[in-house]
Amino acid sequence: MAKNILFIMCDQLRADYLSCYGHPFLETPNIDSLAERGVRFENAYCQAPLCGPSRASFYTGRYLSSHGALANEDPLKLGELSLGDYLNNLNYRTVLVGKSEARSNQDALARLQIDKYSKIGKLQAQGGFENFDHFGGIYPDEIVPDDLAYNDYLRSNGYDGDNPWENWANSAFDADGKKVSGWQMRNANLPSAVSEEHSETAYTTDRVLEFLSGVDANDRWCLHLSYIKPHWPY
Repeated sequence: MAKNILFIMCDQLRADYLSCYGHPFLETPNIDSLAERGVRFENAYCQAPLCGPSRASFYTGRYLSSHGALANEDPLKLGELSLGDYLNNLNYRTVLVGKSEARSNQDALARLQIDKYSKIGKLQAQGGFENFDHFGGIYPDEIVPDDLAYNDYLRSNGYDGDNPWENWANSAFDADGKKVSGWQMRNANLPSAVSEEHSETAYTTDRVLEFLSGVDANDRWCLHLSYIKPHWPY
């Protein structure tokens, strides 16, 4: 049986918010269980305050000054190897479910005449990972594609509107029963208007289970499970 990798990442989760790191009242039993059976670091530091550069350091193992992605909009250089690239070379299937904040270097692809819709181009767009379900959040006024998978999922569970992700998952009901946006921390102290079982986190987990149900015991894979929570609604 192949040794496979489940690479879990949470967006904007501080270490001192975990009970295994001593938080006085927040309880994180599942993460604590992983920490008890694994290695818990005492001197690990986030490399950037922004998602994209920080994740680029995770994926490459290099500082921002080396990999060059200094803002969310910055792609890695085409020759910058990521975890996905290394594992692909070892015949692992590398798969993303959730957020990566990666993006392909369109100028470099064009210079090398690499089609961005080719296998190489698609892998470049997600940091060396195959896009099983890229799930990266949305902006309040963003024009979203008609076939956005999470929106389809919400509609199938009774949440109406042109953009139920924004209108339900990223919204809440205030004390007067009015639906309000959680964007940029406004009303983020209120529970989401969707039930927990239909939340982004539950949906992402379900997609991972769907992938795992289709793999064989002899398959070699690295699954990057990347939750967009507990980042504020977006």
